[in-house]
Amino acid sequence: MDELRAVLRDAADSLGGERGEAEQLLLHLLGKSRSWLIAHADEPLDASTRAAYAELVARRAAGEPLAYIVGRRGFWTLDLEVTPATLIPRADTERLVELALERLPEQAAATVLDLGAGSGAIALALASERPRAQVTAVEASAETLAVAARNAARLGLARVELRQGSWFEPVAGRRFALVVSNPPYIEAGDPHLSQGDLRYEPAAALASGRDGLDDIRHIVAHAGEHLQPGGWLLFEHGWNQGEAVRVLLRDAGYAEVFTAQDLEQRDRVSGGRWVAAAPA
Repeated sequence: MDELRAVLRDAADSLGGERGEAEQLLLHLLGKSRSWLIAHADEPLDASTRAAYAELVARRAAGEPLAYIVGRRGFWTLDLEVTPATLIPRADTERLVELALERLPEQAAATVLDLGAGSGAIALALASERPRAQVTAVEASAETLAVAARNAARLGLARVELRQGSWFEPVAGRRFALVVSNPPYIEAGDPHLSQGDLRYEPAAALASGRDGLDDIRHIVAHAGEHLQPGGWLLFEHGWNQGEAVRVLLRDAGYAEVFTAQDLEQRDRVSGGRWVAAAPA
């Protein structure tokens, strides 16, 4: 039987030197912590466990996302369940959470709508930071919404209201102080859709028309019907879409329109304050 240290080294080599990923896969299989691994690096690993680990490593080496293999991904301060029915939460989306929190006073019982909830990442992050906020999350896929529901229950955030349906349909007649979304925004013909982790993620949650803006157009056009006067609309978008979405927001009657950059200083989140009905 090989010791853990040697098995881990071989796995990292198979993953192109990604020791961190090799460790995550092994800890997931063993159900142990990293501190345990450090303390027991000289212990042997039995043949059946080695075989199971080799299978996980092979899946990752073939390109399957690490988050789907281990069924978890950290986002904000939360540990979220993810499945192939959900997008994998990414650090760039935390910028949207930051900007939303700036517009949600800590003690205010504000109403918040998250469109396209996925795993629940945005809605649950906001609810965890603003316990008095009334957060509603809408998701079209029943399978995806079930993942968000499990995350909400496990994190003790079951007060988040989950609704199934397309965009604003499940909240007809309701208005919110803040509407947030990480909608599909990749161009339908973008070659990246057939590369890397994107190959495995749900296509309907990634691409949106020829220029990637079909769903954003819909959200911008209809959000005013669901925003309180002075309410904010914030959404994530592609790095090259900032100028286009600012035009959409201004044309729809939003004020204080802005675009914020992500960690790599690329346009990532835009928004505006609702002050007028869209022009006829």
